Amino acid sequence: MTEVNSAVEQARALIDFKRYDQAAVLLSQHLAEDPGDLAAWVEIGYCHLNTEQPEQALHAADEALKLAPENYVVLILRALAMTRGPSGWREVEPVLREAVRVAPDQWKGYAMLADAVARMSMLRYAAAAGITDLRNHDLSPVLREASDLVTEALRLGPEEIYAHEVALRIANWSSNATLADQLERTILRLDPTHTEALAAQTHRAANAPGVKAARAADLYATGLAAAPDSTEMQRGLDQATYRMLRGVRWLALLCVGFAGTGMDLFAVEGKVQRELPLPLGQRLWDLVLFTAIWIVGALLRYRRRRAGVRLNVRSLIRRRWWGRIAVGQAAWAMLCALVIAEVPWTERSLPQVVFWTGLAPTLATIWFDRNKTR
Repeated sequence: MTEVNSAVEQARALIDFKRYDQAAVLLSQHLAEDPGDLAAWVEIGYCHLNTEQPEQALHAADEALKLAPENYVVLILRALAMTRGPSGWREVEPVLREAVRVAPDQWKGYAMLADAVARMSMLRYAAAAGITDLRNHDLSPVLREASDLVTEALRLGPEEIYAHEVALRIANWSSNATLADQLERTILRLDPTHTEALAAQTHRAANAPGVKAARAADLYATGLAAAPDSTEMQRGLDQATYRMLRGVRWLALLCVGFAGTGMDLFAVEGKVQRELPLPLGQRLWDLVLFTAIWIVGALLRYRRRRAGVRLNVRSLIRRRWWGRIAVGQAAWAMLCALVIAEVPWTERSLPQVVFWTGLAPTLATIWFDRNKTR
């Protein structure tokens, strides 16, 4: 093994351990002595990319291109450095087209070119049409070339995550929900912890028609167990959890309603109101009824949830004002129900005030904060 190969091999070993700065120092020393080593320029370029130094990576790619103008690996390096630089994807198409030309059997060139063509085609379309929001526009014709390119990338690299990610972006931009769903499932087959695909599939399942808040919370908790850093799924779990807490208020209001009905708080024409105070047996029966409502409606549902959902209930109450408001109002309405049902009242005027005090503010807040569940 020559001295040149030895330096590059040592740098590659450091790169394998993600010690990019040390590898870059070693390669810099080597290139100072032998600036004609193509492999060294490529390796130091990737070191700079991995340490968020795209300008240095671009310089390394340019030096490598002087040695090998039609080298596919160097062209991809230059394209990557350009996309992470100030110009982003705006000027990278010619480089990627050259990469596809010199290596038409390599999937990554097609995938990156499809990515670039899709982005720039939409920008040009938006500029020509004078619009800024493309969500309600049919972009399928605009993205036809990008779709063809990514199809070729998938043919050449059927197991490559990045090719599927580009295809998924194009499908979403084209509003092709069926294809996007298929691609998400394929990505999750290749990588079960893929954050974006997992979040999209979880969101779709949690927001399907007929899915209740508790079930949605379980779905988001399951997704977060596989991708704990997903902010989208954490947001979805928070929303589903808050919907569960809103449901707790309805249980308290149901108890207020039963308490008022049990006392015949409001006169009904043709019906004789019960004599006050209510007998002890009736008051105890109301207490049993309230307990059953809370056990079935809240406690059992809570205990059946995943551990992540139960933990998030406590966390949301600590983190969010609206969570604390929902729980506080449920407690207040429940206190009003107990006061109405358990105190041996001899007249109805004060229990009526307690009834409306427990019912009206909670109902008004439920209407006001309904958008918090969206």
